[in-house]
Amino acid sequence: MMDVRRSGERYQGGDPAAGIETRHAFSFGSHYDPDNLRFGAVIACNEERLGPGAGFDEHPHSHTEIVTWVVEGELTHRDSTGRRTVVRPGDVQRLSAASGVRHVERNDGSAPLTFLQMWLAPLEPGGEPSYEVVRGIADSTPYALPEAGAMLHVRRLAAGERTAVPDAPYVYVHVVRGEVTLGGEELEPGDAARLTDTVGAEAVAADAPAELLLWEMRGAGEGR
Repeated sequence: MMDVRRSGERYQGGDPAAGIETRHAFSFGSHYDPDNLRFGAVIACNEERLGPGAGFDEHPHSHTEIVTWVVEGELTHRDSTGRRTVVRPGDVQRLSAASGVRHVERNDGSAPLTFLQMWLAPLEPGGEPSYEVVRGIADSTPYALPEAGAMLHVRRLAAGERTAVPDAPYVYVHVVRGEVTLGGEELEPGDAARLTDTVGAEAVAADAPAELLLWEMRGAGEGR
């Protein structure tokens, strides 16, 4: 089963006057849709665009696995454990909020910043916060997120190339750039497909050079 969600259907949030533009794929903040609360372990998939100097002041998180993928520009991260890092395209950033952490996210550069931030529900609440950045993750290298029963696959496809959809109860496919075809549907940047029970699913085919993020989820979760 496949449910396609188009980029233009996302809920628009953020604060454009402050240089922040956000597109939400799921219920978020004041935007509440009881039929779009989560898919598998994924509870948020936010496309963020920050102008130079813009950002999110210190704010708290708890009981959430937060994974960030920078599309262009540089993201400066600071958190209450004293860490300060700069995340660039090709890096995977993970913040396990666990029992609680506070952080700041800013565009301290002179160029626009675009990043995708995905929140996943942990299998068990609590624990100690943790943080990791994987620099320049290679194509086809899976990134495990056992706390959420999930695996992230990063795929960079040449035109005409195909990639298999993982066999899993839930798979979330997000097109970062380029154009692909999946299950007869053409997907463009910002589009996403939510697939359930994917054994034997058709492969993703790149119609143009493309970059994809695929979440393979085997943990407990409600698919919507």
